[in-house]
Order: sequence, then structure tokens, then C-alpha cells
Amino acid sequence: MSAQTTINDENKYLPENPWLSCAPILLAVFIYVMDGTIANVALPHMAGSFSATRDESIWILTSYLISSGIVIPSVDFFSKLFGRKNFYVISVLLFTIASFLCGTATSLGQMVFYRVLQGAGGGGIVPLSQAIMMESFPKERRGTAMAIFGMGVIIAPIVGPMLGGWITDNWSWPWIFFINVPLGCVASVLAKKLLFDPPYAHKQKDVKIDGLGFTFLILWLCTLQVFFDKGNNADWFNAPWICWLFSFSCIAGISFFISQIVRKETLVDLSVLKNKEFVVGTFIQVIMASVLYASIAILPQFLQSMMGYTAFLSGMSMMPRGLGSLTATVVCAIFADRVDKRKLVIIGLLFLGSAGIAFGFLNLQIAQLNIMIPNYVMGFGLGLAMIPIINLSMETLSNEQMTNASGLQNLFKNIGGAIGTSLVATFLTRFAQMHQYMMVGKLSELNPVYIERVQATTGALMQYTSQDVAHHMAQYSLYGTMLKQASLWAFMDSFRIFGILCYALVPLLFLFKKSKSR
Repeated sequence: MSAQTTINDENKYLPENPWLSCAPILLAVFIYVMDGTIANVALPHMAGSFSATRDESIWILTSYLISSGIVIPSVDFFSKLFGRKNFYVISVLLFTIASFLCGTATSLGQMVFYRVLQGAGGGGIVPLSQAIMMESFPKERRGTAMAIFGMGVIIAPIVGPMLGGWITDNWSWPWIFFINVPLGCVASVLAKKLLFDPPYAHKQKDVKIDGLGFTFLILWLCTLQVFFDKGNNADWFNAPWICWLFSFSCIAGISFFISQIVRKETLVDLSVLKNKEFVVGTFIQVIMASVLYASIAILPQFLQSMMGYTAFLSGMSMMPRGLGSLTATVVCAIFADRVDKRKLVIIGLLFLGSAGIAFGFLNLQIAQLNIMIPNYVMGFGLGLAMIPIINLSMETLSNEQMTNASGLQNLFKNIGGAIGTSLVATFLTRFAQMHQYMMVGKLSELNPVYIERVQATTGALMQYTSQDVAHHMAQYSLYGTMLKQASLWAFMDSFRIFGILCYALVPLLFLFKKSKSR
């Protein structure tokens, strides 16, 4: 159906009924963002199918994020080349086809390649959706629009592990990708029929791509991700090839930004970085994306490896995050345009940080409720902070800058999520080694508590084997308990870091001007 337009007082095109565009946008955003996390709880199953290690299986997650991150800055170019509405439909269709291919993968190499295609198809979905939502509503109603948009962006990565766990336990892991096929087809049809297409977003003539900048971008992000994914196993800068790789990545990154400044036909317009609100808001979102993806990556691992949960139970334990985010979405829809948005972001960050600290004091003698309550608080804080900060970072930009700014912002957010996912694996490894080093001295013949435990365990095992074998088994059992305790403390330390990072973001909110209430 065609959309009529009116011109508001600021000479900016607006659709008569902006709510028509919400259905295809929310559906497309939901399946794209959900696929960034739905594979988390199924990673052990996929690693087993592909005969891959846990570290290698992380590439299934990070390749998706990096691929979409490479496409995101070129969204503005492809929107001009094909027309924004047409490019949106193409992106959804490519994402849908790649999802089907992911479900048919028979090796890790195939899966990573198909995830790259999937990320490339979905790379334009979120920035275009964000730009369309922002442009379709007048400024005084953008807070409500962003609250609706947040239903896809915030809830999807939290629903993903729960849905992925249920599908993995009851069907098989390929179905976590196959379910995207019918949803993607519906989203592409609705987008073609319902999306508003303003005159300045139509197909343009004589559009040229910044091939040099695009090449630098690919080299920068690919080498950066390899550095973060493989750095821990290679002992970081103690490995010469890691030093060379990091140097090359830095050179490629600097070359990319220089090329975008000095050249006329560029991939992205960096002039939006002159806007203080945009830069500060983007930085806050990058840190929040790192915390979000890192916490979603390690919490299922904690529940399955330390608590013995199944994939479905670990996903169910994370369901309160979705409920918390849904509650925050309703709160934002009601108050976002009526109160100072900075206050909502500050309250959200405080809730988010408090949840991280609460996770940092868990132990292995807890009930499922002890996981669910902090998850609800974390989801509520995430939704309450993320939705208004998107609006705060963009409200001083013009409509013509929205698509470019959204692409640049989501590029940095994807990089933050990918780096956070990679770094948290390093945190777990290094913190576990640190705590193991601190505790191993307690397993000594000079420690009376250790001697007592060994003797008690030996006595219990002697009914099944000889005394010497039982004694060695008792020592091995206590050593295994120590390793488990070291891993537990590593998880707790990581969660505490998440909480501290969220608290540290609060002072940055005072760099924004007080937002006007309606």
C-alpha cells in the first residue's frame, strides 16, 4: 500500500500513519538480534557435531557480529544505490536464505561461512530500522517510538537463549536457524508493502562506493576479531604473530578513519562525530552492548558447567531478563517523553550494575530463584537505559543524518559486543588460573583441614578399592573441587566487572543537556 506524506513545521517528511512501519521493522529486528544470542546455549551441541573445541565454537558467534559490523557502515551507500526500502527488503531476504544454509551446515568451516553471510544480510536491518523509526515520528514522540523499537533490540537477545535451549533439547540445533525462514519471508513481504519511503531515501544516480575505505574496514575488523579470539590461546603479546597481527589491525583501522576524513566519496560521514551527544551516547551504548553480549555468553556456560543445568533450564533461568526488559519498555513508553531521559538512563544503569554485583556473590548452593531475580533486575535496567540513550544520542541530528549516524553507531555497538564476547573468555581463563595459583598452596600435607578431608574421602572410597588407590582418588577429587572453586570465582569476578562498568557510565550522562519533557 502507498503511504501519504505531510510536511511538518520543520520541512521534514513524515508519514500520516507511522505505526504501519512498526510491524515489519519489529519482526525483522527481532529475528536478526535474536540470532546474535540464540546459538549461545547450543554451542556445546554444535561443537560436538563439528568436532570443534569450545574456543573454536566461539567463532560461530563472533563471525556473525563482525560480518554485520562490516556491512553496517555501508548501509548509507547501499540505501542510495538501491533505494532504502529496496535495500531493506534485500537485507531481510539474504538473512533468511543464510539462516536456512546455517541449518544445513555439516562442518565448522561451513557454519562460519554461512554465519558471515547471515551477518552480512542482517547488517543493514538494525540501523535502517532505527533510522526509519526515528524519521517516521515527530521529535516529541520519538521516545515512545524508541520504546517500541526497544522491544526488538532489547528483548530479542534475551529471549534467544531460552528459545535456543528449548529447541536444542527438544528438536535439534539446526532448527534454531530454520525458524527464521518463515519469519523472514513474512517480514520481507510486510516491509515491501508497509514501509514508508520518503523522497530523500529513494534510489539515487551516479552513486559510487568507497572501495578503499571498505577494504580498510574489512582488514581492520577481521584482524581485530582474530586478535581477540586467538590472543588468549597464544598468550597475547608473548606470541610474535599476535604482535604483528595487532599492529596490522591498528594500521588498517587508522587508515580507514583517515580515508573517511580526507576523501570526498566516503563510506561513512564522520562529521556526526562532531556532535557531542552522539559520541557520548554511542560510547555508552558500546559498553552496554559489551556487557549484554558478554553476560549472555557466560551465564549459560556457568549454569550448564557449574550448576549442571540442561540447555533448556539455563535458557529458562534467563527468561526473567526478557520480562524485565518488557517491563522497562512499558515504563519508557509511558515516561520517555514526559521526564528527563537522563534520569531514566541513570536509573537503568544503576539497576544494571546492581544486578552484575549480585551475580558476583553467587555460589553453587543456590536455588533457581537466585538466578532469576538478578536476571529480571538486569533486564529491567538494560531496557530502561538502552531505549532513552538511543534517543538522547540522536535527537540533535537531522533526519538526513539518521541513516548514516545509525550505521556508524551500530558499527561500534557490534564491535563492542564482539570484543566483549571474546574478552570475557579471556577473563574466565585468566581469573581461574589466578585463583588456582592462590589456592593450590592449601592442598598441602601441612594443612590439617586438607589432611582431614583426604582421610575422610579415602575412608569412603576404600570399600571399593585398595587404600593406595583410594588415597590418590581422594587427592584427585579435592584437586578437582579446587579447580571448580577457581572457575566459580572467575565467573563471579567477571560479573563484578560488568557491574562496575555500568556504575562508571553514570557520570557521562551529565554531559547531555536536560531533555525537554512533553
